[in-house]
Amino acid sequence: MSATLKNGFYAGLLVAFIVGLWLTQLWGAEKQVRLHSEHLLREVQNRNWSAVENFLASDYRDDWGDDRARLLQRLRRVSQFLFSLTITTSDAKTQVALPQAAWSARLQLAASGEAASEVTSRVNSLTTPFQLDWRKESWKPWDWKLVRVSNPDLEVPSSGL
Repeated sequence: MSATLKNGFYAGLLVAFIVGLWLTQLWGAEKQVRLHSEHLLREVQNRNWSAVENFLASDYRDDWGDDRARLLQRLRRVSQFLFSLTITTSDAKTQVALPQAAWSARLQLAASGEAASEVTSRVNSLTTPFQLDWRKESWKPWDWKLVRVSNPDLEVPSSGL
């Protein structure tokens, strides 16, 4: 084997190894769950309900008695009274035990509008973080769906909003 061919082979092997490491980091479960959580919150903030719906598992349930359809209905209804919504996270943590994962963080809301003071004060006063439970749906590294949201300290009225 000539030196040029041998060097080209080793260079290609090195590039493949580096790309493999990068994909492992990019598609790692912990990073995917963190990114999905951040993107979900951004889509709620931007009122992109079709994107929010794509994040939700068909069997979604939460602490407040919402299924997938009711959650989307509530989000749409509440967002009508909130303008310039900004969601900020702090103390975010991710735990993975495949095929499940949990992302938790404290959420702070800022908004203006008719119901802004009630909603933001209720959420911003919480000391317990929100937990988003995710499930890996297939062999694809990016295929995670939200199955549950919880925060034991948040009280949401069962009727109305």
